[in-house]
Amino acid sequence: MNTPQRKQWMSVLARSSFFDLQARWQALQLAPDYQLIRAPEIGLAQVRARMGATGRPFNLGDVTITRAVVKLAGGELGYSYLRGRNKPHAELAALIDALMQTKNCYEVLNKELITPLAAIKAEQEECYRREVAASKVDFFTMVRGEDE
Repeated sequence: MNTPQRKQWMSVLARSSFFDLQARWQALQLAPDYQLIRAPEIGLAQVRARMGATGRPFNLGDVTITRAVVKLAGGELGYSYLRGRNKPHAELAALIDALMQTKNCYEVLNKELITPLAAIKAEQEECYRREVAASKVDFFTMVRGEDE
């Protein structure tokens, strides 16, 4: 496991629909032994933005997040930070993060859970891009003779 791979699967877990994640998890019929190190809790995080994506940063506002930490019997720690207020999603994402760090579960979870969820998210994002592109308006200015 390396950092870019873990970053990718944690992103997939955090951004996927809880119902899709839960359905695929239940289909795997895994029952790992784990304990909660940090029970799922809800809090706020400050969101920063930039004017025009390049200007000076400013505080845009707060966003609700849910986080959790679990520990497997083998000692692996799993973390999750999700946007929103879904405690079961945070706990399940942290558990899957911990399991992805084990050799015996990595391949199965990557093939049966992470890859399909990433494909679903990519398809949703592509549909959104097409929807936005369909509403694009090109503005243009005609040159008037008196401006010369």
